[in-house]
Amino acid sequence: MAEGHTLISVDYEIFGKVQGVFFRKYTQAEGKKLGLVGWVQNTDRGTVQGQLQGPTSKVRHMQKWLETRGSPKSHIDRASFNNEKIILKLDYSDFQIVK
Repeated sequence: MAEGHTLISVDYEIFGKVQGVFFRKYTQAEGKKLGLVGWVQNTDRGTVQGQLQGPTSKVRHMQKWLETRGSPKSHIDRASFNNEKIILKLDYSDFQIVK
């Protein structure tokens, strides 16, 4: 299987002004546009966290988007990605906003 088609799962947490600026909505829309599955939610620490799953190349694209773009009114200080692993099948059927 080519590198770009291998399925991976990665957890993320985004730091900065990412709450109250539609960050979750834009993240969900971008994930769906790329055909990724997973989830996104606000934390009590003022960050946004979640999980991405899909083909490596599309997950990499989404990681770059989370680090540099986000929602129009957000200000991203840093993005942390961890627990990356290759998966055999997707754990989710779509991209959810968790309340």
